[in-house]
Amino acid sequence: MTPVEESVNDDHDGDAPPGVIRVVIADDHALYRQGMAVVVELDGAAKVVGQASNGAEAVEVCARLRPDVVLMDVRMPVVGGIEAAGRLHAADPGARILMLTMSDDESDLFQAIKAGASGYLLKDLPGEEVADAIRRVHDGQAIIPPGMAATLLQEFSRLSQDAAPGDPAAAHLTDREVEVLRLVARGMVNREIAESLGIAENTVKNHVRSILEKLHLHSRVEAAVYAHQQRLVPPDA
Repeated sequence: MTPVEESVNDDHDGDAPPGVIRVVIADDHALYRQGMAVVVELDGAAKVVGQASNGAEAVEVCARLRPDVVLMDVRMPVVGGIEAAGRLHAADPGARILMLTMSDDESDLFQAIKAGASGYLLKDLPGEEVADAIRRVHDGQAIIPPGMAATLLQEFSRLSQDAAPGDPAAAHLTDREVEVLRLVARGMVNREIAESLGIAENTVKNHVRSILEKLHLHSRVEAAVYAHQQRLVPPDA
């Protein structure tokens, strides 16, 4: 077996028990992949079914294994993480991709989100937070560290000034769903939206699910981008 084949397979066979989240890890450091695999599988909710040492391998492994969640390093050789995320998203728009980064001031955060990533994870997060993030993104939530939220919202604001509205899909949203979508685009979580609108948190969850279905989107991040593209949110919001 070649070194490349070893990095792709890493003794994982792609199988996982029913109900367990299937995860692929893509990072060019073997020791980090091994350590992250231990963290991912710590509480039994997820299993690492494959690994890759660069973006090209990640695309190949994910096409073969169809994991539920992909942990993708931003900076890798051959093909970088952002380009690989774009390829994965193009092949499977429902792919849940979490970018792995060393710093919370990555300048290419917005490019990764546009490429189809569901959010970012800092590499130094405690194990329980990593496991929680995997469960949350598997459920369709966005994972954006607080230190990155301001940068993302600034990019959204700029985008809302440049984009042209007019997607007819927005017409299918109810008035309440538009209200919820605007608050999602402002970075609010379900609890904050519920408090702002005076409704139950479960009702907010139902609205968010309906919004994603009607707009054919796959995450809150995509919904936020959509809201700004369609100028549903004032530029200074």
